[in-house]
Amino acid sequence: MTTGCLPNEASLWRFYGGKRGPCLRRPFLWRRSLLPFLAGERGNMPEWPLLRALRGGPGTRSLSLDARRLRDLPCGLGYIKGLESLSLRDNRLHRLPRDIQALTRLTVINLGNNVFEEVPEQLKYLQSLKKLYLFGNQVAKISPEIFEVHFFVDGLQNLVLLNLNNNQLSFLPPEIRRLENLECVSLDNNQLKCIPKEFCCLQKLHELHLSHNSIIALPEEIGNLTKLKVLILSRNQIQELPDGLCKLKSLQVLDVAGNNIQAFPKAMDELELKELYCEDNPLLEKRPVYAIQEEDILTLKEITARFIFTHLKNNNLSLDRAIKQNSKVQYILSGQRDCAHCGCGFLNMWLECVQFVAVKQSAMCCNVYKVNFFLFFFEKQMKTSRNVRLLPIRALLCSYKCFNRRDRDVFGIAVP
Repeated sequence: MTTGCLPNEASLWRFYGGKRGPCLRRPFLWRRSLLPFLAGERGNMPEWPLLRALRGGPGTRSLSLDARRLRDLPCGLGYIKGLESLSLRDNRLHRLPRDIQALTRLTVINLGNNVFEEVPEQLKYLQSLKKLYLFGNQVAKISPEIFEVHFFVDGLQNLVLLNLNNNQLSFLPPEIRRLENLECVSLDNNQLKCIPKEFCCLQKLHELHLSHNSIIALPEEIGNLTKLKVLILSRNQIQELPDGLCKLKSLQVLDVAGNNIQAFPKAMDELELKELYCEDNPLLEKRPVYAIQEEDILTLKEITARFIFTHLKNNNLSLDRAIKQNSKVQYILSGQRDCAHCGCGFLNMWLECVQFVAVKQSAMCCNVYKVNFFLFFFEKQMKTSRNVRLLPIRALLCSYKCFNRRDRDVFGIAVP
């Protein structure tokens, strides 16, 4: 076979080890549509791994064309009907050919380190696809159309793993909630500023990686990810963790290093973490100072809300029935918080306080710590940041009266 020339019939059959005559082993190779492919793009030799895959025909299960400086894929992939794994990483691809839609048995595709600017729309036709790697590209958006489900289009419904690290994503479309089977999502090193609440509908999610973005806050609905075991939020701009985070009963690893967090949510005692990393945060320090106490001046709305909370706590049935008939009042009262000292409910006015958890270094390993504090969650060894000695836990008090009667381990927050 000569470079730059269309191979003749004899040379093709010598390469494939076949014989002339009526008993042809690979009759589909003689289709005229394949001859330009076998000659190679622009007269160049085709990629030998692809030729070998075509020789294997429908029985070929895996194909790798990594690091071959490909700008476009030659036609012919669609003929390998049994292909299950396709690796095209470390090339210069910016699009996929249409015939890739025929690979309905494909379960893994690696498109990492190419130059795609968006998630290829052809992928939504791959009904068996479970793992999609698109790291190291220039993806700036994900079209909602890729999640559409209609006749002959599966919309990536079977996807289990999605890796979009090192791209240029600034937002996620709400339609991502349709990927109900996702178990691992990695979006490190993008430009995300927020996570849509619809993302929290992915209840099969086990791992979520969001490090090195520009995320300011997490949605309260994150508590719906009840199967989440690993949550990586390092190197963002998060100022406060939502209370919903404490509903993640399966969470084992939490990394919030390099953010703007001052204190942790008050219900962290409900978590059973094995690893916690929180270095490089402006965590509140235990440095007592004297401050002038002001009188409690509550708004009429706050006084009314506290009155209602008190009577509901005392099982006032007539008041409870009246509230259930007014949706606006229900919405307002849904913002109830409870005082860490007296347990009474309040709405929008409170004293921001903090409890400090003493962290003692274990003798077994320099990165393993044990906490001896009945309110927190470490009655077992846990890995955490080496330089952390005290963990501030948020505590809200309803009044200065409760503040003056607080436990010794509760401190007010001094504002400079």
